[in-house]
Amino acid sequence: MTEIAPIRLVRPMMRALRWLLAALVMLVVGYGAAGMVGGAIPANPGWRAPAQGIVIYVETNGVHTALILPKVAGGVDWRGLASPNDLRDPRYAGHDHIAIGWGEARFFLDTPTWRDLRPATVLAAAIGSDRTLIHIDHIPAPTRLDADVRRIVLTPDQYRRLSAYIRASVVAGGGRYPGYFDYDAFYEARGHYDAVRTCNAWVGDALRRAGVRVGMWTPFAVTVMGWF
Repeated sequence: MTEIAPIRLVRPMMRALRWLLAALVMLVVGYGAAGMVGGAIPANPGWRAPAQGIVIYVETNGVHTALILPKVAGGVDWRGLASPNDLRDPRYAGHDHIAIGWGEARFFLDTPTWRDLRPATVLAAAIGSDRTLIHIDHIPAPTRLDADVRRIVLTPDQYRRLSAYIRASVVAGGGRYPGYFDYDAFYEARGHYDAVRTCNAWVGDALRRAGVRVGMWTPFAVTVMGWF
């Protein structure tokens, strides 16, 4: 009897574990499917790029997306935010563009390379965090377009709306942190990060606010890049 009792306990535990694993798989699959559907439904479906206007870019590393903007255009000047004093090497501030992305603070600061990525970091970000950062790289204008860099043309009014959304995401006078390299830095940001409100969803929101045609919900890089 003493040997049979533990077996009777183990079987229900194994069944519960199988159900839990199945539920987790369904959750992940459902999240992926919902994200792809949300990314395929267009917001601003009537938008057309103007023949002339302000050229911006959207870029990706396959997981994360960011917007590449001219430092001075359409009455918007980013040099007050993206100061040379925030860089390890201020000479990089001579570049005429910046790449701007938003994300969870620990995810940004603890993963300078993909080798540094830890499951616990991903899980904590997916569950949710109120600590977010804006990441800014000082770069030249892209010279080649490919699957990882796409060109978008905006009217001056659209560009100002895009810029207003980005500025509203930055905490004025907030903390500033060294970047990964000599040409980038992090800035304290506003907003709650989680599996719904991802870095890519932020980029999609910025483009929607500007009036650009993009997915209704863009949690993944592909749901942003696929529109351009």
